Amino acid sequence: MATQKPQRTPEEIEDMILRKIFLVTLKENPENPSSSSSDPRVVYLEMTAAEILSEGKSLLLSRDLMERVLIDRLSGEFPNSEPPFNYLIGCYKRAHEEIKKISNMKDKTLRSGMESAAKQAKKLAVSYARIHLGNPDLFSNGNLKDSNPKAGSSLSSSSPLFPLVFAEVSSGVMLDGFGGNDFGSRVDCPPGFLEDFFKDSDFDTLDPILKGLYEDLRGSVLKVSALGNFQQPLRALLYLVKFPVGAKSLVNHPWWIPKGVYLNGRVIEMTSILGPFFHVSALPDHTIFKSQPDVGQQCFSDASTRRAADLLSSFTTIKTLMNTLYDGLAEVLLCLLKNTETRDSVLEYLAEVINKNASRAHIQVDPISCASSGMFVNLSAVMLRLSEPFLDANLTKRDKIDPTYVFYCSRLDLRGLTALHATSEEVAEWIDKDNPVKTDGSGLNNDGENSLRQLQEASSSGSTPNVKPTRSSSEKAKYPFICECFFMTARVLNLGLLKAFSDFKHLVQDISRSEDTLATLKAMQGQAPSPQLELDISRLEKEIELYSQEKFCYEAQILRDGALIQQALSFYRLMVVWLVGLVGGFKMPLPPTCPMEFASMPEHFVEDAMELLIFASRIPKALDGVHSYVLDDFMKFIIMFMASPQFIKNPYLRAKMVEVLNCWMPRRSGSSATSTLFEVHQLSLEYLVRNLLKLYVDIEFTGSHTQFYDKFNIRHNIAELLEYLWQVPSHRNAWKQIAKEEEKGVYLNFLNFLINDSIYLLDESLNKILELKELEAEMSNTAEWERRPAQERQERTRLFHSQENIIRIDMKLANEDVSMLAFTSEQITAPFLLPEMVTSFPLHQCLSFLKFMPTSSTC
Repeated sequence: MATQKPQRTPEEIEDMILRKIFLVTLKENPENPSSSSSDPRVVYLEMTAAEILSEGKSLLLSRDLMERVLIDRLSGEFPNSEPPFNYLIGCYKRAHEEIKKISNMKDKTLRSGMESAAKQAKKLAVSYARIHLGNPDLFSNGNLKDSNPKAGSSLSSSSPLFPLVFAEVSSGVMLDGFGGNDFGSRVDCPPGFLEDFFKDSDFDTLDPILKGLYEDLRGSVLKVSALGNFQQPLRALLYLVKFPVGAKSLVNHPWWIPKGVYLNGRVIEMTSILGPFFHVSALPDHTIFKSQPDVGQQCFSDASTRRAADLLSSFTTIKTLMNTLYDGLAEVLLCLLKNTETRDSVLEYLAEVINKNASRAHIQVDPISCASSGMFVNLSAVMLRLSEPFLDANLTKRDKIDPTYVFYCSRLDLRGLTALHATSEEVAEWIDKDNPVKTDGSGLNNDGENSLRQLQEASSSGSTPNVKPTRSSSEKAKYPFICECFFMTARVLNLGLLKAFSDFKHLVQDISRSEDTLATLKAMQGQAPSPQLELDISRLEKEIELYSQEKFCYEAQILRDGALIQQALSFYRLMVVWLVGLVGGFKMPLPPTCPMEFASMPEHFVEDAMELLIFASRIPKALDGVHSYVLDDFMKFIIMFMASPQFIKNPYLRAKMVEVLNCWMPRRSGSSATSTLFEVHQLSLEYLVRNLLKLYVDIEFTGSHTQFYDKFNIRHNIAELLEYLWQVPSHRNAWKQIAKEEEKGVYLNFLNFLINDSIYLLDESLNKILELKELEAEMSNTAEWERRPAQERQERTRLFHSQENIIRIDMKLANEDVSMLAFTSEQITAPFLLPEMVTSFPLHQCLSFLKFMPTSSTC
């Protein structure tokens, strides 16, 4: 009967619980064998028992003996015993289970005592797990490697914590179909173990353990593509940095920002702790650094024969996976930025990545010394997420962006960048004038006297001089996070997302050229087959296949991600609104002189905004979700500055603004978002036609050695826009008014250049038509043509197609000019003289001559 059951004393109950937890016994032949003592894993601590008896104590395990027994168990060598770390994990798990059983005890006093003993056992297990991992040779059985053989041989050299962290972050989480190996799938992490392990301990104890974990995590994503298993390591990284000690250990790791004489952008990407996480991408990379699985090969091989639904599925999968990466990395950085002890280290890391990859802005990028496009597109997306709090509709926090950051911040290399208008000498002179040289009582010398020399060195060498303001040293170094994040995001987008747009454009051009060459080779093969031509055709087909795979990868990660493009548009809206604020806001006319704060800003700030608008405008429906006030601000900015060389010196940059407007014309954009920008926008109605005419004249002299040829394409864009505006009554009225006011000024120059271009283009086209006729005659004489060497025929055929394209373009441009003359000349009531370089006869005579010229756009 239950009443006859012998009652155990609290000491006996404690002994029984602790024996179950630690799997040890102090008695060789227990009087009442229990399930724990019959367990083959139970170890008899004979020497420990003898010592306890010699001290006159009972052979019952208690809280006082707990640590002593644990040390002896870990230090001894016993047959079939578990490795120390596995054993300690087991102790923690068994203690956790015993606590759940103890909670059912009715005796509150007994329950409290036993809970205290079991919790102490958990703490000891955690404490000695830390000691063991920090000093793996301390215990005789200290095999650090054999933590869990079932976890996979790939982890055999990793920290025993590695699979436990993976198991913790993967519990209850379904991985995508593209997930690779589930590192922690066969490992059981006791609830609460890792949390107890990483909290309530000193930094020096955990730091070496965490450093090893971070190295393991870095290695687990090294050369992993978007289709590989990056999600578990990323979640593990986020889990660790949420612990204050984990965040501190990460930024103090030697690989947080690698050091060395040969340090460059690629080295940071491949060797820093975060670098391989940012390297995960769908974008193509150099063969040496290529990630697996190969996204292009796996998702887009033989794309021309695949179903549209299959391609769409691949696009969706890659976009989803990349956004998972963006969100995870942004959360990691945000966690570190919220911690005041680690914030500066994050900013230093971002600045180092930017500075060491500054050469990514070049046309030709060295893939060995620069980080990959994938890393910088990922970093662009992450920085945009970090910028979201100050990208609200009203841009209420833009006053926290300080333009002096460009001159005085020691983190980023900004002073060597091309400015919107000012030269480095002008900036240096302005700084000297604003900050006169003086020495204060503290002995700190103000650096105004050195700024000219330093800025001149920066302009010539691209290095970052340490030009400092004359304020106190505490003022010098501190800028709000919003300010730092704004300028870093602008630099990252320039080197990342905008560079990827440029790479994509060049890739499309390469595909187009290769396809044209392939078509030519196939035509030649049909006329005169040869083995060499067959090899060339085969090579080109393989080349086009690889190009197509790369194109689809860009499309999947960037073009199909509408949210990413809209976030970038929101950021550049802040950029243009902030820049306009430096000149007094959205109002015309502009100030008579350009403020140095505006003139000194990096030119790429504006250029990147224009490039993004052009790219986004050419993606179907990319602008449909953009708020009207966003495009409205861009429109005002363009109208204000496209004809203002005293504010933006680069004529090609101002010409790019016209290209944006061309993309927004209703017949071209196909977007409802741009339909009202031209016809009801007040600033547009007042200044758009005037500024277009002025730019048409200004572009005659760009300062480039190719200015004569460049002007035709630029004026082509202006002509298309003017032709559209002529159809809008309000703009036509404004045009007529300008013609009357500027008949002897800008408008007269505009017409002169328009006629000059028309005559040149028509003359050039007619001359080339004669050359083309001669080539046609050669090729039509079949007998003579066949007798010529194959190489000569190839060269003449290529010349024929080249001349054909040139004539087509020249005639198109000439016809546009002639068409525009038909309505622009109506506004001039008096005859005038053309420039001496052309001829001397009235305008109506010129038009009478031109109206007889051909009007078709082809030969």
